[in-house]
Amino acid sequence: MATKLPVTVVTGFLGSGKTTLIRHLLQNNQGRRIAVLVNEFGELGIDGELLKSCQICPEEAKGEDSLPQIVELTNGCLCCTVQEEFLPTMQELLKRRDSLDGIVIETSGLALPKPLVKAFRWHEIRNAATVDAVVTVVDCAAVAAGTFASDPQAVETQRQTDESLEHETPLQELFEDQLACADLVILNKTDLIDATTQAEVLNLVKQELPRQVKMVTSDRGQIDPTILLGFQAAAEDDLSNRPSHHDTEEDHKHEEEITSTHVVLNRTFEPHALQNQLQALAKEQDIYRIKGFVAVANKPMRLVLQGVGTRFDQFYDRLWQPEEMPQTRLVFIGRSLNPTTIESQLVALPN
Repeated sequence: MATKLPVTVVTGFLGSGKTTLIRHLLQNNQGRRIAVLVNEFGELGIDGELLKSCQICPEEAKGEDSLPQIVELTNGCLCCTVQEEFLPTMQELLKRRDSLDGIVIETSGLALPKPLVKAFRWHEIRNAATVDAVVTVVDCAAVAAGTFASDPQAVETQRQTDESLEHETPLQELFEDQLACADLVILNKTDLIDATTQAEVLNLVKQELPRQVKMVTSDRGQIDPTILLGFQAAAEDDLSNRPSHHDTEEDHKHEEEITSTHVVLNRTFEPHALQNQLQALAKEQDIYRIKGFVAVANKPMRLVLQGVGTRFDQFYDRLWQPEEMPQTRLVFIGRSLNPTTIESQLVALPN
């Protein structure tokens, strides 16, 4: 029987740096022919667009498949964007297995990784592909701030007087599930913390790991591809060693608790003014993640803007194409969002 195609699942919370990591992998693939499948959260395909603009994609890339979301890159790699089409997209990719060296799947930042790994037991997939490894990307600055990991002793002390702390928040459960499923943990964004804090984050993450897992540090996802690939973990056959808070539940979806909204405006923005307004919105509302593209006056290039809480990053990724209308497209992910307030505050900004 032919060797199974290795699949690397890249998971991690919102804004941890998954897309940046995969962009670096595509740009430094060392001749490997890799298909990247992006599972978007929300209606605008921001992450897929970022991967397709990683400077190895032709200006007018078009897939040869009946599925338009499969785009062939100039280095022999493929880029796919899916929402509810995982199985048919995987089947299309597996038809090309003889011309591929592997598949990388970027999960939504709100996804539990274990159900995806279970899907590789489906008979339509298991004979042709295997989960080589689950890679969990951690935002060190967020963990250092206590956003997605807790001090066990401090929590235990508070529990003596506050029974509500017996139940962890869905976000904390999600963070722990992503770590529990991992074969490799990447401590990312180490440039934002000092050495002492990095050591504290390392210890916090270790406390959440149910077994010994390899951990490496990274600045902006700059990881040698040989570290990410070739684990041969066959994770789909090792589910018992990857505990989840939701092992007894069926079809548990964090999307029921966390929602997204988006704004599309046919106008330009001054980058600093826009970022300041978005930081204010993140403080006013329970917004976890903001990402998208911005049209800037007198700039021929598209501005990429990404935010985690009130921490933002922006860069120009490519020229606007002749057939494109320069417009601003932003996705907001959070809890109990007010789309009307978000759009009205952005519209009120001067060009």
